[in-house]
Amino acid sequence: MAGDSQAFDALVVGRRIRHWRLQRGLRLEELGAAAGRSASGLSAIENGKRAPTLAQLGAIASALGVAPRELLEATPPTERDALEIEWERVQRDPSYQARGLPRVKVTRTMPEEVLRALVGLARELARVREERVATPEEARRANAALRLEMRAQDDYFPELERVAARLLDLAGHEPGEPMRQAGLAALAGRLGFELRFVDDLPQTTRSVLDAKGKRLYLPRQAGAGGGDHRSTVLQALGSRVLEHGEPADYMGFLRQRVEANYLAGAVLMPQSAAVPLLGGAKARRQISVEDFRDAFAVSYEMAAHRFVNLATKHLGIRVHFAKVHSSGVIHKSYENDGSLFPTDPLGAIEGQFMCRYWAGRNVFDAAPAAGARYAQYTDTPHGAFWAASHLKTTKDGLFSVSVGCRVDDAKWFAGRVTPIRLRSDCPDPACCQVPPADLAAEWAGWAWPAARPHSSVLAAMPTGAFPGVDLTDVYEFLERQTV
Repeated sequence: MAGDSQAFDALVVGRRIRHWRLQRGLRLEELGAAAGRSASGLSAIENGKRAPTLAQLGAIASALGVAPRELLEATPPTERDALEIEWERVQRDPSYQARGLPRVKVTRTMPEEVLRALVGLARELARVREERVATPEEARRANAALRLEMRAQDDYFPELERVAARLLDLAGHEPGEPMRQAGLAALAGRLGFELRFVDDLPQTTRSVLDAKGKRLYLPRQAGAGGGDHRSTVLQALGSRVLEHGEPADYMGFLRQRVEANYLAGAVLMPQSAAVPLLGGAKARRQISVEDFRDAFAVSYEMAAHRFVNLATKHLGIRVHFAKVHSSGVIHKSYENDGSLFPTDPLGAIEGQFMCRYWAGRNVFDAAPAAGARYAQYTDTPHGAFWAASHLKTTKDGLFSVSVGCRVDDAKWFAGRVTPIRLRSDCPDPACCQVPPADLAAEWAGWAWPAARPHSSVLAAMPTGAFPGVDLTDVYEFLERQTV
């Protein structure tokens, strides 16, 4: 609005002006003349197409014989006006305009039931659109967008590092010592929570935090696949420390999960201890995720994540990370070293098949001995890379966890001396996405495999503030604890 700042809703103000004009029995021309406005200009104001200046608003209020504040009330004057305003907002929405739908002008003679039907349809379409946020398509979009944000800051979050340092101080943690369960119990206590271990935690949860009773419930037995209670405790407490509210959409849910996981890693592997350790390993050209894991008594996957957080910021090494199922499907990924993972049309990597000649896929065929390091070089159309991969057994099957870099940076890592060097031509389909010609000639048209997709590929993501969690089970569980 030229000349003035405005904090009022032009549509509501316009309807309130019209309401009082009709109450006074004035035509547009009459009110316009009294307020020093043309009829067309006043019509634009009444329809919310133009916002009046404060001076104009004062002149209109004076002509109507009402106080200016009467025109600035935030609520529409009548229920009919409220419906008209809502319908106008619908038609101004870019998603309505993008569909090429015609504008439906609301006249004073339009029956109110027609207007209610239009608004009702718009509300239902908005509800359906909101549900799409939880579909696999929207989940993949959110995942791709969040990964780009993480890449832009080299997966390093200084504000979370500062929060982690404060939590370590609060816990009275001794520098250089692994964070133990007793230290976490003390930290929880200082944050006002008691840790309780139970046998009947709801199956869809890893922990349940009772903000009313100030208790954090955990399974009596730690999770399979190298998990432990420490990361679960820190992730749950981290959400409280970071003041996470109920996520409004899937992007919010993912962002909160990333922040909680990052904070857990930053507490279990403090920057103040991890950076000198990694810097010393780089000076010796012996960086090893295995050694990093052992120094802080965490899982290999958590150590790999934490290494990626710190590698570019503190070591000047650009890296990539991937967690791949034995079927070849990528479950997690990150890169800022130029390694091009496969993507779907939405830009999502998760759910795509990794090239079978990359370390994270080839490690399954190589079948290294338990605990042994597997490393290889891979030549690609966009450069040469080195990666080390580790196999991890979980309740969902066998996974590889890989950390790698461009070949020029391999000199800093233990495992750089390896005779294994493969060639990947992906995304060329001839690389590994189509069968070899001799096999295709023998079996094409004869083989008819039954696909075994994960049900989540086709099903919508569970809706609600906590996707995938059965809240009835959670509430019933908490009710049992208070009896």
